[in-house]
Amino acid sequence: MNPELHTPALARRMACWLYDGILMFGVVFISGYLFSTLSQTRHALDNRHALQAFLFVVFGIYFVWLWAKGQTLAMKTWNIRVVDRFGQPLTQARALLRYVLSWLWFLPALAAISPFKLSGPESFVIIFGWVAVWAILSRFHPQQQFWHDALAGTRLISTPHIPPKVR
Repeated sequence: MNPELHTPALARRMACWLYDGILMFGVVFISGYLFSTLSQTRHALDNRHALQAFLFVVFGIYFVWLWAKGQTLAMKTWNIRVVDRFGQPLTQARALLRYVLSWLWFLPALAAISPFKLSGPESFVIIFGWVAVWAILSRFHPQQQFWHDALAGTRLISTPHIPPKVR
């Protein structure tokens, strides 16, 4: 393992995670508009499951493509890069595995909520409670990595800040 591969602080990784989530609003808006236009959906609950599947695929394309290049826009902003466990760029296959495993941020909480038909505030608390638990669990990894990264054979590293050139 390369000693130069320094793991960013948890607070910085979570800030990047939150920023990526904010940027996903734009992806959801454009994708949702495209889906509803092409499917001629007139009511928000019509074709709901097809829209969810479509967004899952769109998110996958977005993240796999950018992770294989090394960074999302949020990761560039926070000087974080995703690499394999040896510090090499991700292959498309490894980026896809990371995408599928990254759903561990949400699926356990969604599975816990589903049978109880909980209201919005209760669901919010359970989902974001699980997100906090999942983030804190990274403290138990030897390199402080998120566990979905460990399972996927990937890791987040700090990249040096390069100031813009002044003309």
